[in-house]
Amino acid sequence: MHSEVPCTAVLFDCDGVLVDSVDSGERSWRRWAHEYGLDPAEVLRGIHGRRSADTVRLFLPADARAAGLARIEDIEISEAVDTAALPGVHQLLERMTADWAIVTSASPALLQARLSAAGIPLPPVTITAADVSVGKPAPDGYLLAAHKLGSPIEHCVVFEDSVTGVAAGVAAGPRCVVGVGAQALDTPADIVVRDLSGTSRTGTGLRFAEASILRSPGQDLGQCTVVL
Repeated sequence: MHSEVPCTAVLFDCDGVLVDSVDSGERSWRRWAHEYGLDPAEVLRGIHGRRSADTVRLFLPADARAAGLARIEDIEISEAVDTAALPGVHQLLERMTADWAIVTSASPALLQARLSAAGIPLPPVTITAADVSVGKPAPDGYLLAAHKLGSPIEHCVVFEDSVTGVAAGVAAGPRCVVGVGAQALDTPADIVVRDLSGTSRTGTGLRFAEASILRSPGQDLGQCTVVL
């Protein structure tokens, strides 16, 4: 049995949705924290779903932020070599044409490094940390992606994994926000799936295999209409 959500475009977060970069990302930030004499555990609590510049701003004084941001960028790019695609990603993206985008808190260079390592092509539209003045949980990135794709945001589906990212997706007002991974059960995502295994693009929307769904809204919950 499958569930289907109608949509005209799909907006993906990258880390934790399309690629597994947890180990490389956390290694990078631990190294950065040690270099700056910071508590790594405290720094790690502020990184997920947030632009590096926003994390750096939390821990460094104004006169050290530019150098701190450049340093974490260098470290993360060097550590991106073991980034891997998450289950189901390649199969789903093979069915995508010009109707998808990535909205990430990463920089353009870091996004390219991680996608290349995972064997994932760049989508027709990418929105990175450099493209918005305010990062997640603000909805700006998702609204800009929908605009660039020429699809009303209310006709889009957003895929996110973190609390901050889901908040950004919900605030944008798409047809549906899909949480990816068990941690997304602690967010207000409309649907939560284990990963993208069994998720496919149809002529009118997205189809989810029941075996991959951890939480479903049923027939209708707010803007998210699920066809069984």
